[in-house]
Amino acid sequence: MNIGLLACDDVPDRFRHIAGGYQDMFDALLRPYVPNLHFTRFDVCQGDVPATPDACDAYVCTGSRFSVYDERDWIEALKACVRDIHDAGKTFVGICFGHQMLAQALGGHVGRAQQGWGVGVLDMTIIQAEQWMQPQQDHCKLQYMHADQVQALPPESELLASAPHCPVAMFRVGETMLGIEGHPEFPAPYVEALLRDRKQRIGAETVATALDSLSERTDEKIAGRWIANFISSGAAPRSTKGGEPMVPLPSRR
Repeated sequence: MNIGLLACDDVPDRFRHIAGGYQDMFDALLRPYVPNLHFTRFDVCQGDVPATPDACDAYVCTGSRFSVYDERDWIEALKACVRDIHDAGKTFVGICFGHQMLAQALGGHVGRAQQGWGVGVLDMTIIQAEQWMQPQQDHCKLQYMHADQVQALPPESELLASAPHCPVAMFRVGETMLGIEGHPEFPAPYVEALLRDRKQRIGAETVATALDSLSERTDEKIAGRWIANFISSGAAPRSTKGGEPMVPLPSRR
């Protein structure tokens, strides 16, 4: 399986000894469930985007230090690329910045989170479970590192999970495009390094709370299997059970 890695940033050199770069992290996350995995890397932040959606079988879009609403040529090119992937019916999984890009490119809205940074180990509640979410569970704890968040869903979206700090923690557009705000690919030591490095930006109190959370059990293996199932199965969107009723955020066209 040839997965196009839409790399919107990468690990700073001073932290590469922890778990390598973004491609290494996604390889570690997905290879146990996709043994025939091959990545084709596109350095999107350097202007490198797929010439056609058919260049790869599916796409994974990484996190980034940038915001999806920044006025940069490569961000506009990525928005067009995401729309092309959507129109072609290709499978796409966006993580953090990639999750936000999915919303922004297809008619949703992303902005600064009013409650501030979402960092450390945080829990999301599954409100619409689907067939590719095997094994099933009602909650999923992941590492988080974001200051922006999806504030309005794009058309044809289904809200799949929500968290107290982040109403849109996971969503799907159509049958083939998935967004996850958390970072299942980030190991705890890397998050710890980022938290200590960004203490002034994030705030000492928030960082201290996030550092304390890093000892909690996380569900990155579950999330990795879900992502692999979503990619491998073509993302059949049928629900298997529901949680508490929730009204999705309004679309912004």
